[in-house]
Amino acid sequence: MSSHLREAAAAAREVAYAPYSGYMVGAAVLGSNGLVYAGCNVENPSYGLSICAERSSVFRMVSDGCNEATACAIATANGAPPCGACLQVLSEFASDSPQFKILMVDEVGRVDEKTLANLFPGGFRLRASS
Repeated sequence: MSSHLREAAAAAREVAYAPYSGYMVGAAVLGSNGLVYAGCNVENPSYGLSICAERSSVFRMVSDGCNEATACAIATANGAPPCGACLQVLSEFASDSPQFKILMVDEVGRVDEKTLANLFPGGFRLRASS
């Protein structure tokens, strides 16, 4: 399944809208329902209104009715990791959060696999009050 996830992220990268930074990113999350949800970064001249590929894919998953992801792949030119905002969103929806796998793929196909806990050890979690 990881090759399918990486391919979906790479395909999403091809349609990214990044006219300001030129840094195209594609991401794909595997939902707990077995479906792959891909997204890309979409920029805006008011950068705060832009969205990263990782969040785009998670929001697509949630919009489809799935609230849990089991893995994520990110395709960039250089295999960069997700930003902190994206890691926080992934941590909200990641099943088995400490072991949640994130595959970072560069444009020649090299893969760096990390866990969410490795990339984001201090993720913010709310605890339900008793």
